[in-house]
Amino acid sequence: MTSLDRRSALRLGALGAGGALLAACGGAEGSEGRASGFVLPDGPQVRAAEQARRKGTVRDVRLVPSEGPVDLGGPTVRTWTYDGRLPGAEIRVKVGEVVRARVTNRLPAETSVHWHGLALRNDADGVPGVTQAPIEPGADYEYRFAVAHPGTYWFHPHLGLQLDRGLYAPFIVEDPNEPLRYDAEWTVVLDDWLDGVTGTPDDVLAELRKGMGGMHGGHGGGGSGDGGGMDMPGMDMGGQRSVPSPKTGGHILMGATSDLLGGDAGDVRYPHFLINGRVATAPTTFRAKPGDRVRIRFINAGGDTAFRVALGGHRMTVTHTDGFPVRPTPTDALLIGMGERYDVLVTAGDGAFPLTALAEGKKATALAVLRTSAGASVPSAGVRPAELQRKIVRYADLRPADQVRLPDRRPDRTIRLELTGGMMKYDWAINGRPYRADDLYGVRSGERVRLSFVNRTTMWHPMHLHGHTFALTGTGLRKDTAIVRPGTTVEADFDADNPGRWMLHCHNIYHSESGMMTLVGYRR
Repeated sequence: MTSLDRRSALRLGALGAGGALLAACGGAEGSEGRASGFVLPDGPQVRAAEQARRKGTVRDVRLVPSEGPVDLGGPTVRTWTYDGRLPGAEIRVKVGEVVRARVTNRLPAETSVHWHGLALRNDADGVPGVTQAPIEPGADYEYRFAVAHPGTYWFHPHLGLQLDRGLYAPFIVEDPNEPLRYDAEWTVVLDDWLDGVTGTPDDVLAELRKGMGGMHGGHGGGGSGDGGGMDMPGMDMGGQRSVPSPKTGGHILMGATSDLLGGDAGDVRYPHFLINGRVATAPTTFRAKPGDRVRIRFINAGGDTAFRVALGGHRMTVTHTDGFPVRPTPTDALLIGMGERYDVLVTAGDGAFPLTALAEGKKATALAVLRTSAGASVPSAGVRPAELQRKIVRYADLRPADQVRLPDRRPDRTIRLELTGGMMKYDWAINGRPYRADDLYGVRSGERVRLSFVNRTTMWHPMHLHGHTFALTGTGLRKDTAIVRPGTTVEADFDADNPGRWMLHCHNIYHSESGMMTLVGYRR
């Protein structure tokens, strides 16, 4: 569907305004079943699951999405943000607390808020046409939900291409019994930026939808690649070993490749890459003392860019993926797809050190600085620490902490999800079908469900499931967003313990908006 067609369908699927929810309507579960046989987002099963969550203090939050100028550290752009800040103000709550978030929409368009990674009640998930009606300009809307799990999460709209503006912010859930010991903490939000500089995200999608024809031979459909999960061989810094430097055609980036991502790295040309809303020539600085043990929480809020991240002069110890703890694992660098989060610990050295985020395959970097000494010189904007070429942690290197490992169990149901489409026609889809709000894959409460992501395209996709955290088969690593490289299959299991209708989609915002998303629904 086009953006207009899709939004029209969403509007027709929702009843009323404000908090009105989808009515039961006809539709298919794949090629069978009807949407009327599925749990409603505000149904009794959803309310019962919410009652079972441990509840405590109510935390009031106010969000005002609005349009206005934002300083990126030199360049000033007009964009959409929460409360005029980029990123939006971090929200911090404790496990078991209840969030009451009041949203006042001052944008010139409808919006919503999706709480990425949280296992929350379905009618608070923020997907217009599925769990709520969109929030109209000038309207207020209230989200209320209990928070069940500690970890690093974030929030953003789930309407059109709004994520690729400035509407995002961290959401940190603290554990009152936190087992990690550290002296300081730093939340790092990565982003690719073009809004208000070279155009808008809608301009980008309009250009992409014209199709690439013969210009982009590596973007067609079909399968390729070497298979077998997320292998990470050694590679050059630019990620373009055998392809010439990228050439630009308006908003479209050509020739951006990465061995880490299995080939094509991305399609959108961004003039800036940001850390915590700042360009590399005016980096944000985090101050600590030499010897401090620092927890860094990484969030990739980008639209089309994976980042390879390293802290110059330091090794990192990975402690969490997508909010859930892992056995501590040392590494020099991380590869972070859109929507993914990693927590690490570092022991700060003496000086000023570059935290560099390489836009994977795109030959550009974002920068922040860890400073422990007042007299140390500031790292240069284009610095690329040697750690970027050393050990890069893989999914296969990580194991879940014992307390979050799913119990061994055979899956009761397998949902096969072939990722299809390509740049030639820009027809991204799942199982060959673009998104429809009444098209659901059915599960039942209590089942162990296996998701089998089969990538038939020649591009990588970060696949995200709402309302649940899955376990990658083989390792048990707990995640809610996982990179699926071209020509590979990734399998992930989750326990069906959170009733409702849940989005499952690629977190490349241009792929999802073009159709690479679907719904998993609980049967009544």
